Order: sequence, then C-alpha cells, then structure tokens
Amino acid sequence: MSELIQLDALGPKGPYRTANRRTVTDVSGVPVAELSLVPKLYVERSVAALHKARVMPPEERAAALERAGRAFANETINGLSVEDYQHAVSRVAGMPISVVRAATRSIERAAREAFRGTQRARPEGAVSDWHDPATEHGHAVWTRRGDVFAVLAPGNEPEVHALWLEVLALGYRVAVRPSQREPLTPHRLVTALREADFGADQVVFLPTDHAVADEIIRDADLAMVYGGDSVMRKYSQDARVLPQGPGRSKILLSGDDDWSSHVNTIVDSVSHYGGMACVNTTAVFVEGDPTPVAEAIAERLSAIPSLPPEDAEAVLPVQPLDKAEVMERFLLDHARGTTARLGGDGIVDDLGDGSAVLRPAVFQVDRPDAPQTAIELGFPCVWVAPWSRDDGVEPLKNSLVVTAITRDEALIDGLVNEPTISNVYLGDTPTYWMRPGIPHDSYLADFLMRSKAMIRDGRGSGREGDGDQAGDLYPDAVGPITR
Repeated sequence: MSELIQLDALGPKGPYRTANRRTVTDVSGVPVAELSLVPKLYVERSVAALHKARVMPPEERAAALERAGRAFANETINGLSVEDYQHAVSRVAGMPISVVRAATRSIERAAREAFRGTQRARPEGAVSDWHDPATEHGHAVWTRRGDVFAVLAPGNEPEVHALWLEVLALGYRVAVRPSQREPLTPHRLVTALREADFGADQVVFLPTDHAVADEIIRDADLAMVYGGDSVMRKYSQDARVLPQGPGRSKILLSGDDDWSSHVNTIVDSVSHYGGMACVNTTAVFVEGDPTPVAEAIAERLSAIPSLPPEDAEAVLPVQPLDKAEVMERFLLDHARGTTARLGGDGIVDDLGDGSAVLRPAVFQVDRPDAPQTAIELGFPCVWVAPWSRDDGVEPLKNSLVVTAITRDEALIDGLVNEPTISNVYLGDTPTYWMRPGIPHDSYLADFLMRSKAMIRDGRGSGREGDGDQAGDLYPDAVGPITR
C-alpha cells in the first residue's frame, strides 16, 4: 500500500485523529498504519457518553450485529477490502494468512450468533425481560450487572474479538482499547458495528498508551483484560475485572488407547493458529514411555516449511528478527535440564528481510510436575511429560482445555470436577475446538449478568388467598423472612 492506513480513535462524536500517533509496522519493520492515541480526558468523556446512552432494544441489537458481521467479512471498510485487511493483519501480526482468513469467518459467524448464543447462558428459571407474563406471578429476571464494559484487547489472534460481541448482544455499551501490536481488527470491527446502526455512543475504539489504559477500566462498570501472569496477578482480586491469561492447554494420553492413532490431533493442537492462541496445546502427558510420542511429534512438526506469513501455505508465525531472538533465548534458558527432540539448537529461521519464522520446538521432561510444562509461548512449542494414574489430575490443573484420551471414568470425573480446568474434551478432539454458544472459559454472560426476583401484581405480600406467601412456604415462619 502506498499510503499508511489511518486508524483514528472512534469516540462518541465520530472519528478522531490525534497529533499523538503511533506507527504500526509489519514484521520486517515497514510502516503499515498510524494509530491515533487518545489522552486521559478523551477516555473519560467517551466512557461517560457510554454511561448516558440508551439501551438498544434486543431485536435491534441482534439485527445490527448480523449486519456488522457480514460487512466485516465481505465489504470495504475504512478504505480496506477484506483481502487488504487480511494481508495487513498477516504482515503486522506475523500470523499465517490462513489463520486470519479463518478468524474473519469466525467473527462473522460470532456476530450472527451472538444474540442467540448469549441466551444459552440464561438460567432456565429466569426470563430476559420483566415484561414477560411470568413475572406477574413472581419469577427471576436475568439482568445486566452494569451498563458499560471495557475490553483491553490482545494482539495475538484476531478471533478473540468475536467474544466481546456477546457483550453488545446483552445490551452493554462497550469501550475497546486495542493492542498496539495489531489494532487493525478491532478498528475494522468497531467501524462495521457503527455502520450497521450501533450508535457512536454504543461502542467506541480508544487506543491509548499503557498509562491511560487503567482509566478505561476505572470508568467502566466491568472489564475484560488479556495478558500474561502479571496481568492475572494484578486483576485477580478485582471483582469488576475478568482477566484472561495464558491457556496452558494440555493433552493426556492414557494407556487405554494406541497413542499413534492420535498424532495428527496432537500436532494439529500444537500448531493450529500458528501456535499463538491460548487453546494451543503446550504440554502432552503420556502414560508409559513418553519418548516415542515426543519423537513422533517432533518428526511431524519439523516438516512444516518456513514461509512469509502472507503465503497461503504458511503455518508458522513470523516476528521481527530481534524479537524472535529474544524468544529463542528465553526458550533455551528455560529448557535447560530437559531433552530436546526439536528446537534444541534454536527456533529462529531468518527470512532475510528483518523478520524470522519461529520454528516448532519439542522438549521432553522427566516428571509430570516439571515447571516447564507451565510455559506457554507464542509459537508451536510443546513439553512432553510422563504421567501415571497415581499422579491423577494434579499435573493437569490450571488448564483452559484438557483433551483426555482415556476411558477411565474416575479420571474423567476428576477432570470435570476440577475447578481450575475450564474445558474437558474426550477422545480425538483438538484443544482448539470451539463453537458459538458453547462456553470458552465459562460463559461470558456468567460474569456479565445476574438473576433478580420480580413480581408485578403484589402476590407474595401475605394477602389472604395468596398461595405463595411466607406462611405457606414456611409453616413455622412468624413475621417477615429476613437474611
């Protein structure tokens, strides 16, 4: 492209191009876009406008979301065709363009299904509107916990932006603070939403530096923040914030089945999305000798070619050469004491233009509680560990996904009942499997919504003939029920 893409802030009064702009470069250092960074006062005024805005009716939200998803995936937005957008994201994020294309389709599908998908999370005993006839006799109503939701978005994978569409579907107004690494996707999505009749006071795009980012969280009612372990520690005690940290997804190969028939699933789970997503497998636990499993995984991953990210056949991520070398040093430092099956001599493959492919790595550890199994990196990197029935669920804790290839029902019970394991997939299912309407890390609506009691005609007040009064429900009760 001959001109830089202008990524203006999108506030309640429309696009805003600031004097303070950050140049967004591709993986070889070539400038691609200019991102306008807004100051604290602009953030405060924008979020205040969201608080004052009306709630769009449900049917309007559903229709607008569907229109926005269709435009996002098919139309020219901010001067970029969908092909231009996908090429730019691939070059900027170093992500295989096949992953960007798939994410585009996923976002379109998520927008279409967002409203229906949120209703799956609604408790069976609650209605979504107080006008429902059920409230005339006393019922639960499903309501928002606030009005304004903030998203501090990551830049590792476009598909994460599909999730906060559910927030709009539930009637929240949304403030998106993009990653400076890859702001193209949220800018395109917010623009599409506005063009599809979400008002400028319903969803805003607020690029900021890190010092101002917390202001967005402070001014919103609820927020979702992405990041590493430091982010998790920072926000874990704040009930208003839903931190989204590393996935540390795992595969368990019990001795119930022949592991060799599952190598395709393991390799795909490690390398899908370029190994850049929280649902990629970072550790494989093997009942019995893990060596042949590690060797088989390494053999398959080693055959993946090194290609520029915009190549249709690309599978592996690409980063600026200096950043790739930093990641390589980190990996090799932390892999000391393990057995390298792939990547022991390094994972950087210089493309000669200032960028480098991050090649896959496979390391074998000698015990299930080895600290390396908790290391998650932004490329296909997997740690293979021994496991026995005596080890149980303990090594598999703190996982977004565990794919368990086992027929041991006691073990399955343990995995399903373990609070720190978010999702359990049985059999030949990759850890990246997702579907609209199925929870990713619980239903997001579990965080956004609550149920409250409502009655509209006075029933339950203790009047004669009221079968729901306290004396009928609790024969021994005297006076009002308190808590």
